[in-house]
Amino acid sequence: MKVSCFQQDLAKGLAIVGRAIAQRSTLPVLSNILLATDLGRLKLSATNLEMAVTCWIAAKVEEDGATTMPARTLVDLVGAMPAEVVNMDLNARTETLSLACGRFKNSLRGIAAAEFPLVPIGEADGAIYMEADALKMAIKQVVYAAATDESRPILTGVLAIFEDEPNSEVQAKGKATFAASDGFRLAVRTLPLAQPVGKRVSVIIPAKALAELGRIMGDQENAVRIVVKTNQVLFQLDDIQLMSQLIDGNFADYSQIIPKKKETRAVAGVAELLKACKSANVFARDSSNIITLTVTPSNNGTPGTIHLQAVSAETGDNKGDVDAAVEGVPIEIAFNAQYMMDALSAMGTAQFALETTTANSPGKLTPVGDDGLLCVVMPMNLTKR
Repeated sequence: MKVSCFQQDLAKGLAIVGRAIAQRSTLPVLSNILLATDLGRLKLSATNLEMAVTCWIAAKVEEDGATTMPARTLVDLVGAMPAEVVNMDLNARTETLSLACGRFKNSLRGIAAAEFPLVPIGEADGAIYMEADALKMAIKQVVYAAATDESRPILTGVLAIFEDEPNSEVQAKGKATFAASDGFRLAVRTLPLAQPVGKRVSVIIPAKALAELGRIMGDQENAVRIVVKTNQVLFQLDDIQLMSQLIDGNFADYSQIIPKKKETRAVAGVAELLKACKSANVFARDSSNIITLTVTPSNNGTPGTIHLQAVSAETGDNKGDVDAAVEGVPIEIAFNAQYMMDALSAMGTAQFALETTTANSPGKLTPVGDDGLLCVVMPMNLTKR
């Protein structure tokens, strides 16, 4: 293999695939990054067997070939090189890669590419296409609600459903639904697809893989191609491909925990309440993350308010008021401060609506002007203050 490319392109490509490197593995090759020529470009791949990321960068290929090199050493080395052309020459007999850039020359010993696990390529048929901006936003609005505790594997994933709209009379269209819950909160995002899906697809995708996809999408403008196999899902961007194993199991029927009625509805500014929650969290984090919201309707010309309070026995307390348009009865309800901040950060609109029933019932948050997103947060016990 004899290849040359720009240092900036190589460093960017290594940063993209590097996050898929196995942190602890009995297979030494999983700590390496695959470098291979592919139709006049340089292909970089990394995998931990649960997720694989492949990136293609522009290169001048003089001789085809492939090898794998230690990820950490390669990333640090290329990052320290000057912003010039990197010339790579592989000695296939010794698996030694020579890298020359400017006045610097380096040699790295690697492992044969034949030992690197095969990264699958999606078939041409049965693909689902999603607009890049819509997919990126959906990931941001849902993935935070997935569990991080591996003791319940299904909750560490995001339920993804792709199906056709049942009432699409004029033009056949598809619909995508993403849902995540850690047992204490729920986030559901529904958005239309430009093309029909045909056969309904329902899978559970690891939240870590979707979060990584959101990070590497960058300025992707073209639609993202999604291919679902028996136990894998593959996302194809312009020059990047991410493959992830699917989580086997049945996702709980989340519709059962979505409140069907409301006694109080408050509409307020997202930025204002988010700022108030951040201030309250300074004290709430010392007392089980509890913040209390007292929602009061307007009275005698005074505007309705959402009063926030957090108390810490060690450091003090915080109180704050946010103006709100309130309908219904007054209510005092407690939530986890971090859960509220996460939900508010996902709204994507200037205003949101908070719907509640009782102090012991879940709170429902939705962005005003966008009926495709809803978040549900379980209440906390007020006696714990």
